[in-house]
Amino acid sequence: MQDNLHDYRKTYQKGELDVQTVDANPLQQFRTWFYEVQDSGGVDEANAMTLNTLGLDGFPKGRVVLLKKYNEHGFYFYTNYNSEKGQAIQNNPNVSLSFFWPNMERQVLIKGTAQKTSEADSANYFASRPKGSQLGALVSRQSSVVPNREVLENQLKDLEEEYDGKEVPKPDHWGGFVVQPVEFEFWQGRPNRLHDRIRYRLEGLDWKIERLAP
Repeated sequence: MQDNLHDYRKTYQKGELDVQTVDANPLQQFRTWFYEVQDSGGVDEANAMTLNTLGLDGFPKGRVVLLKKYNEHGFYFYTNYNSEKGQAIQNNPNVSLSFFWPNMERQVLIKGTAQKTSEADSANYFASRPKGSQLGALVSRQSSVVPNREVLENQLKDLEEEYDGKEVPKPDHWGGFVVQPVEFEFWQGRPNRLHDRIRYRLEGLDWKIERLAP
């Protein structure tokens, strides 16, 4: 069985990118692009990013997670530390993040190292989540095998009764990671597949900006 996708083609012509006009700070360049994408209204979740890790089995794996904040310290997301991705990061903190914004024909690729955020940061974010999401974090032994969905739904129902009118405690095994970038790549689709690729590489305390061949 084979599906031929040779005729899937698209012309890219919605923007351009040049070394002379990008911001000297890659975080500011990211911020500019992020809000342009958000304001365009063409992406449901502009903060959706693919997190790539090297698993304990030696295979790389990517999955979409949600960026919850970013600043000079890095890019933050939250998860179960005992999950597959949590264990992978704690075993090898070298990760990559990627954002794909097709409505503006843009991608951003980020390489960096991940580490746990402070307990206070994790607790503050957990407290801001809807109660259903808090209870879901208590229910799910993320990445473990479960016999069926009914088991999870019954556990959730029990917890809803237990914490009716009560504050939900943050599990000890749940919290944030922050990815400190060492490299950014900004990709802008261009006609004839001559795409613009601008890379920032951290050298000491400074960012070196280079154009890459498409």
